[in-house]
Amino acid sequence: MAKMSQSMNLSQQLRMTPQLQQAIKLLQLSRMELETAVRGELEENPILEETQEIKEEDFQRTKEAEREVEAPEAAPIDQQNPQKQDEFEWENYLETQSKPPPSGQSGSEEIMNYENVISAQQTLHDYLEWQARMAGFSDDELKIAELLIDYVDDDGYIQTPLEEIAASEKLPLQDLEDVLVFIQEFDPPGVAARNLRECLLLQAKAIEEDTNDLVFLINNHLKDLEKRNYEVIAKAMNRDVREVAELCKIIYTMDPKPGRAYAPADTQYVMPDVYVYKVGDVYMVSMNEDGLPRLKISNFYKNMLKASPQGGKTQEYIQDKLRSAVWLIKSIHQRQRTIYKVAESIVKQQREFLDKGSGYLRPMVLRNVADDIGMHESTVSRVTTAKYIHTPQGIFELKYFFNSGISTSDGESLASESVKMKIKDLVGKESVADPLSDQKIVELLEKDGIKIARRTVAKYRDMLKILPSSRRKKMY
Repeated sequence: MAKMSQSMNLSQQLRMTPQLQQAIKLLQLSRMELETAVRGELEENPILEETQEIKEEDFQRTKEAEREVEAPEAAPIDQQNPQKQDEFEWENYLETQSKPPPSGQSGSEEIMNYENVISAQQTLHDYLEWQARMAGFSDDELKIAELLIDYVDDDGYIQTPLEEIAASEKLPLQDLEDVLVFIQEFDPPGVAARNLRECLLLQAKAIEEDTNDLVFLINNHLKDLEKRNYEVIAKAMNRDVREVAELCKIIYTMDPKPGRAYAPADTQYVMPDVYVYKVGDVYMVSMNEDGLPRLKISNFYKNMLKASPQGGKTQEYIQDKLRSAVWLIKSIHQRQRTIYKVAESIVKQQREFLDKGSGYLRPMVLRNVADDIGMHESTVSRVTTAKYIHTPQGIFELKYFFNSGISTSDGESLASESVKMKIKDLVGKESVADPLSDQKIVELLEKDGIKIARRTVAKYRDMLKILPSSRRKKMY
């Protein structure tokens, strides 16, 4: 006899409230962006006031305002309790994002995966590798494609001769040439060219119309194009000068450095969010509050709220602005507290770096800090972006301290950043007449107990903007 059973699954799902959206947004902002956002709120919200110093009565006023703010009717009791907001909204919300919504709910609006909304700048190499994976290459062709992409510089060029790559990688030259043809059809147009002429020819090829005249100009009159010698070109082509000028305009719209659209942003001066200084044998962490507006609740509007008729438009307006002000102050406090906790954990785990420098950076991943401070990895990830820490070794983005590990002969791990510094040091001490090849660097690192592939050395060398040995060699 078939057994019939009925079951009911109950699950609590956290909603992406406007307040939570604001809190997460503030956590992601850089120091400058936060200051701009707060200035904007000060202009929009009359309940908020800026003060030079937060006094005890200002703090009490904010706490009173929290109690007076009306909570949504459907909100769970925990969400109404300001004391539990940090634990409930910030941590549990992130942990539930990977869980599917209850049956019958799409989750597309109320339980939105906020991680998917956050975007990071895509590098040129990332974009090219993605295209390579989508190109239908065989496994061997894909390996060659990824190898060639590693040689593409920030401007989008492959400066190293294919013959040198073939010899270095022990691959047939023809295989490299065959795959390169396909990579040169990738976006952005002109990428993976070996010189300016080839770069412009590739872009001319991408124009879906008759390009014979453009190809002729690029192949035969590159110098005249640079000097805008339209008369010389017109005479050689037996064409009208105005017609030639129009053709040249097309070439001038081409990008001589197609990779620069994916290059990192220009270096900017940054203000550290956190200071680390040594007192005796202890490293102290201190938040940098300089320049950040100090906010308080306006007593004038708070009194007006009490005096206005219940349910009136004035009370409704002030209540709405009061709620927004309280949440902003709480969100900023949470942001600063989270940055402090992450920075404190980094300092605890990177003591050797603080004492001795980059060569002593420990391998560390997001989970190491997340487990240490009892937060979700996603929270740690947000905190480490565009936040800077001033240490005795210099100013670094918090992300700098997160490195994968490279095995050593004694069974320990060394941070990848430390290995980069060792490569930089080796190159700095080499003979300019006989520079170190990537393979020689592998051998020298192996003597120090560091096991690393030659291709990884080449990758780190490119990241350090160090040219290949053939281009570092000087005869005098």
